[in-house]
Amino acid sequence: MADYDAVIVGGGIGGSALAAVLARGGKRVLVLEKSTVYRDLVRGEWIAPWGVIEAKRLGLYDTLMAAGGHHVAKHVEFGEDIDATQAGAAPMDLTVFLPGVPGPLCIGHPTACDALEAAAGAAGATVFRGVSETRIRPGASPSVEYVHDGAKRTATCRLAVGADGRNSTSRQQLGVELQRDPQHHWFTGMLVEGADGWPDDLETMGTEGDVQFFVFPQGGGKLRLYLSLPMEQQARLAGDAGPARFLEAFRLSSLPHADAITGARPAGPCNVFPNNDTWVDRPYVPGAVLVGDAAGHNDPITGQGLSITLRDVRLVSDILLATDDWASDELFAPYAEERAERMRRLRFCAGLDARIHAEFGEEARRRRMAIRARRGADPLFPMATAAVMVGPEMLPPEAFSDSVRDEVLALR
Repeated sequence: MADYDAVIVGGGIGGSALAAVLARGGKRVLVLEKSTVYRDLVRGEWIAPWGVIEAKRLGLYDTLMAAGGHHVAKHVEFGEDIDATQAGAAPMDLTVFLPGVPGPLCIGHPTACDALEAAAGAAGATVFRGVSETRIRPGASPSVEYVHDGAKRTATCRLAVGADGRNSTSRQQLGVELQRDPQHHWFTGMLVEGADGWPDDLETMGTEGDVQFFVFPQGGGKLRLYLSLPMEQQARLAGDAGPARFLEAFRLSSLPHADAITGARPAGPCNVFPNNDTWVDRPYVPGAVLVGDAAGHNDPITGQGLSITLRDVRLVSDILLATDDWASDELFAPYAEERAERMRRLRFCAGLDARIHAEFGEEARRRRMAIRARRGADPLFPMATAAVMVGPEMLPPEAFSDSVRDEVLALR
């Protein structure tokens, strides 16, 4: 008999969530996590309503809420050429997208990882931290080699899972090729505290000058802030002065309560990373499967990463708990098919959003003004917004077509 049913490389959101669900289902699970302390990765702290549904279906929603999960009920787009008073008086109600979901769920990434790992351990999974030199050996009799506490070890299993993030070594070891869209802008973020003047129930996004800005309340005066920057500005927020320059970039005339942000204190690193989409055509090989960012990530401009990961966990765990025959080479074909179309649709949404909000200069400003002027009467425009809230599968395939994109952007 194999040592474990599943060995999961990576104990973050996806790895720990999958471990918890499988262990609750009676499976023998080993989680191998390289870090000894989960650190702020400056991403992954906003779960769309459809991702909240996935957390509930996995039985992990209460875990996240008990760890400090914070729902946000209202969204307002501010920005240049938008009347802030009028916009603030008519916020988007984020509680109406899906029944029983009181808006997106915000929670600190390290906090969520700790909570999910604890849930996995409580369910019976074995978790090793500080693991290095992991090596997946897929095939008919999978195994994972690793180093822990200075000793080289091998765990045999029925299935190996790569859940080790964007720079997944598991993906490389399995020979799964990563596809990439060209990068189109930079994304940077930072957690701040002491922003007590910002409403706890209000998130915002907008564009002014040469930045696109995002504000996501975490509760208790904490905000997760993001900026999109033009391609030529990679070094703008680098170095020791980066956090101060980051906060100063929020001194925007179009943003109410901006002083609550500029007067806040950094509570985490200020990191810059490229914005683009990645994906794989087939996230599995015999004896192994990839979940979360290891299988490709969506451009973070629409904040779909955690929802994608929770859907991955739900689909993979449903497959594994529905049968005791894990040896089939095509066991994960339904997961791969669904994920490919899901990522295609979300890639469309992110690309459209980037064209509208993360391009700068006079031409881009005029395009935004024209889109806002007609979007109330144009049924096509709300589709991308709805998809990232209710889930991409809830809209028809034609909503994610080149013709829709061109019509929204008035390219024809």
